[in-house]
Amino acid sequence: MNSFYRSFLGGRSGTVGLVVLSLLLLVVLPLSIDAFRLNMMGKYLSLAFVAIALVMCWGYGGIMSLGQGLFWGLGGYCMAAFLKLEAAANIAKEAGTDQIQALTTVGIPDFMDWNQITELPWFWYPFKSFPLTLALMIVIPTVIAYIVGVAMFKRRVGGVYFAIITQALCWAMEILFVTRQGWTGGINGITDLRTLLGWDIRTPDAQMTIYFLTCIGIIGCILFGRWLLNTKFGRLLLAVRDMEDRVRFSGYDVANIKTMVFCIAAAMSSIGGAFFVLNVGFMSPKLVTIEPSIYMVIFCAVGGRMSLIGAVYGTLIVSFGRTFFSEEFPALWYFLMGSVFILVTMVFPEGLAGAVNRFGPPLWNKIARLWRKKPPAAPAEEVKP
Repeated sequence: MNSFYRSFLGGRSGTVGLVVLSLLLLVVLPLSIDAFRLNMMGKYLSLAFVAIALVMCWGYGGIMSLGQGLFWGLGGYCMAAFLKLEAAANIAKEAGTDQIQALTTVGIPDFMDWNQITELPWFWYPFKSFPLTLALMIVIPTVIAYIVGVAMFKRRVGGVYFAIITQALCWAMEILFVTRQGWTGGINGITDLRTLLGWDIRTPDAQMTIYFLTCIGIIGCILFGRWLLNTKFGRLLLAVRDMEDRVRFSGYDVANIKTMVFCIAAAMSSIGGAFFVLNVGFMSPKLVTIEPSIYMVIFCAVGGRMSLIGAVYGTLIVSFGRTFFSEEFPALWYFLMGSVFILVTMVFPEGLAGAVNRFGPPLWNKIARLWRKKPPAAPAEEVKP
């Protein structure tokens, strides 16, 4: 039974936890909560992509990144750019011929029109194509992660220094999005997103479909992570985390290994950002800043930084806790959330998965012993003469 619990919340070889999580996301939640709460769960699950990426990057690779919100936000902005251009094109189609002739800015996003931009910038043109948008959604964060990884890991920058650098990059990207208001929508971000390839994403049926697609994406990322961690690359990743010098002396390029897992984590995070835009319908630079990135690390830590499945549970628990405390105790919810984080760190330093692995087997063995214990035999009835 010890192996059962080790696999329940995300061991590299177990399937029990994945089956339970799949049933929870695909069956239990849709049948037990209303459409509004289900949409909130979809928003939370879009953040879980980053938590899963951090398990691979931080838990198995030992690379502490405090700037994963940067890659998550880039994926979201790519998807939002496509949806915004489609919305602008729909407005142009609905406008009359006279209006089109009178308005030379019809067909570009409204925030560009407000900033006296009359022609679509060249870097927005690729986002007119949905397949190209999907490709750029992966390529752009991966290329940035590769540049950062090569620049840092080749110089053996790691630990706290790497975490601070990624945090600074996240802050710099927020400033870029805010200051380039005519190109990115500024502090307001990209809003009023309505359709995807002509499909209205605001309807209840569409929101339900997007929720299920988000769940399928989460399950796919977990399966990919399990497969990758069971390969030779996964074993090298653990070796780099625990004995980096020995791996380097064995002839492996440690910088390449770290860069690769950092790029994979960036691509995985960007997918979550795209699903967030589809679930919520907007993208803001405040979602790319330092605070969301730190929360994403907390998701991973609460679920267990060595557990792919635990990262999803950690995201749902912390996100739901933020919503609950902010609704019930608006003046104290920051303190309550901080107290919960301190308590979890002190009592369960390995997160939820570590708690299950620690307390699960003894509890199960005790239940099994009680179950297997035979009741005393009934006394034989006396035979009367």
